[in-house]
Amino acid sequence: MHFTLRQLTIFRAVAEQLSFTRAAETLHLTQPAVSMQIRQLEENLGLPLFEHLGRRVYRTEAGHELYQYSREIAERLQELEAVLSALKGVSGGRLKVSVATTANEFAARMLAAFARHYEGVSISLDVTNRATLLQQLDANERDAVIMGKPPEALDVIAEPFLENPLVVIAAPSHPLAGARHVSARQLEDERFVVREEGSGTRDAMCRFFEAEGVKLSFGMELGSNEALKQVVAAGLGLGLVSLHTISQELETGRLSVLDLRGMPVIRHWYLVHRRGKRLSPVAQAFRQFVLEHAREFDRITVPPRPLEVAPR
Repeated sequence: MHFTLRQLTIFRAVAEQLSFTRAAETLHLTQPAVSMQIRQLEENLGLPLFEHLGRRVYRTEAGHELYQYSREIAERLQELEAVLSALKGVSGGRLKVSVATTANEFAARMLAAFARHYEGVSISLDVTNRATLLQQLDANERDAVIMGKPPEALDVIAEPFLENPLVVIAAPSHPLAGARHVSARQLEDERFVVREEGSGTRDAMCRFFEAEGVKLSFGMELGSNEALKQVVAAGLGLGLVSLHTISQELETGRLSVLDLRGMPVIRHWYLVHRRGKRLSPVAQAFRQFVLEHAREFDRITVPPRPLEVAPR
């Protein structure tokens, strides 16, 4: 039985995505290159690893078994990398961090400062959506993940390090953009632009309006915050976002924050890694840096909660 670590890495990507095309995008390869490597791996093993039924891809029994072993091999290789990094110390180590797209702005400043403080450290940064973050945590692929809602189904250590205020945004031309003390009921007939299902921001929005007894109307579902902001700025709906994602838009006047009672909803950013993971000296230094200095890279000003005035 002969195969390479490269083939095993490509196989694991296809086995997780159950798509040759998506695996190729993840690995920054062409789809034919991925198919060729899988075909060579199957020839070397003498067994089919995937089967195609219609347009869908499924793991065969051999593919399922190899996938389980490939995950174990990947974890052991990561442990080896951590041991070697420990021998090098912080000055020569490698840090692999993934960040939710909503945290990208302040996280990039924080990582840049960390890199300046530890000049010899090599940093791999992946800015991605929640689904990919959960997948990376499940596979134990990253030293740390910065996200807004820790997973409940995975055994992780999640440490809050910074407040994450959520607000409702609108185009400056929206009739409620300049209004004071807007109630949730006033938004009942508005159309909302939302993130994909499973998004922590979307879940928080739904919980807030459900508590207010308001049923929302979703006009568009988008996979990124940048797309959401552009659609809202174009006047195609309201949106709920983290204040950390709109500082530039507020400065330039492209977006407005509604003065909504009960807002902002205060959540937190978390630094997350798998429980039991052996943190390298670099990862330990990054953890300490985040917990001690994160507030220095927070440039937002949280708007005060409006005072509730009892009716006379």
